[in-house]
Amino acid sequence: MLIRIDGDSTTAIFDQVAASVRSDILAGQLVPGDRLPPAREVAAALDINVHTVLRAYQQLRDEGLIDLRRGRGAVISASAGPLVDLAHDIHALVARAAAVGVSPAALAALVKETTS
Repeated sequence: MLIRIDGDSTTAIFDQVAASVRSDILAGQLVPGDRLPPAREVAAALDINVHTVLRAYQQLRDEGLIDLRRGRGAVISASAGPLVDLAHDIHALVARAAAVGVSPAALAALVKETTS
């Protein structure tokens, strides 16, 4: 597993760490039961503060993508499994919307309206 960050980005580093893990889940590279590296290892490898990694892990926990347990570390949760199928559905929806001329912004507005 490779967590990627861009030091020149205006996006907060913890958001970048979380997005990198989320991306690997959606790509099927991380599956339920997989362990994430300890926060200290990630922080050392990326030369960032351990609390930044912990904040990213907490964000992923709040999203239901990982479970955090003392002594066990961060583990991809069972609820993350269906996201791979959902990601395929989303890609198909985006492609279909583009084919009929619906912009990404309009599609996002439609989805938001549908969920409210």
